[in-house]
Amino acid sequence: MTDAAPRHKRSGLFAPIGLFLIALAVWSGWWFYLAHQVQTRLVAQVEAMRGSGWTVAYTGLGTSGWPFRVRLEAGNVSVTAPSGHALAAPQLAAEANAWNPDKWVIAADDGLVLNRAGKGKVAIGAPYIRASVHGLSQRWPNLAVELQQPVFTVHQGAEVFPISRAGKIEFYLRPHLAPSTTPGVENSVDVLFRLIDAEGRPGGPVEGMARNGKLTAQIETVVEDANRLQGADAAGIFSAWTRAGGRFTAVRGELSAGDSAATLSSDVLSATPDGRLQGTVALQARQPMAAIAGLAGSGSGAVNRAGAAGATAAAAVQGNEDVNLSLVFREGRTFLGPFALAPAPKLF
Repeated sequence: MTDAAPRHKRSGLFAPIGLFLIALAVWSGWWFYLAHQVQTRLVAQVEAMRGSGWTVAYTGLGTSGWPFRVRLEAGNVSVTAPSGHALAAPQLAAEANAWNPDKWVIAADDGLVLNRAGKGKVAIGAPYIRASVHGLSQRWPNLAVELQQPVFTVHQGAEVFPISRAGKIEFYLRPHLAPSTTPGVENSVDVLFRLIDAEGRPGGPVEGMARNGKLTAQIETVVEDANRLQGADAAGIFSAWTRAGGRFTAVRGELSAGDSAATLSSDVLSATPDGRLQGTVALQARQPMAAIAGLAGSGSGAVNRAGAAGATAAAAVQGNEDVNLSLVFREGRTFLGPFALAPAPKLF
């Protein structure tokens, strides 16, 4: 008599499928919980900003991205600070990996509109506008902003904007890298700004300095007492920071405009009560006469042509050799030696 072949239970075939379905259900539960938490916290943050005097508006806030990403999208986004400065976008999206919601990437594919308080609006169009932020659990998150090939278009009735386009603009912020025993390190942040291949508006100071070439700048600094950059009032966040004695320290940078170039450094820069930058910047300049002469010949009303012409004449004495110069911000003006060139940069 022949023994019957053993029969295998089919339940073993369904076990992996069952485990997969259980894992999928658990993961989906986590995703929907995370998406709900993100949207709820965003709405709460918006309400808190409104309670502090900000104006925040948007339409069609929605969540998507299942199963591996969490994506928030909204249209007609507008954020206006109490100072009157505002940023708007026809469409804004923010996205993070569902397994790492501590890092977000924000995209403005349809461009931005910058509203400068009292000066009017500037449209910013670019094929790539991105911001990323991570380390949200840190005191100071890491922030990176990048615009590739931005074009700046001033709205009708608005004041002119200094540049018309650029190859790239980058901005980075991170917690200050220094030994933990350094005084004030916990309230300081490192900042880096890059402006690459910028073109000035016709007849403006940037076009004049670059002599129809392009301006490239890289500036890095430490912002002390960054915890004071809050509680924005009508003057902006730098107002409270200035009143508290905030300073820019370890300022370093490089500039090139046409055939002229310079490296710059300053130990300390601060701001006056009316928001104008004050302090001294040391410049090691190469062929500075071309840039100064171009500035003197620009059509900008902000440029003191007599002062720029005097600085040009002084630079001509040096010839086109490398020269050490001091750029001084004082009394609301920018001085090169004894010559007043233009108003000092204004923070607020």
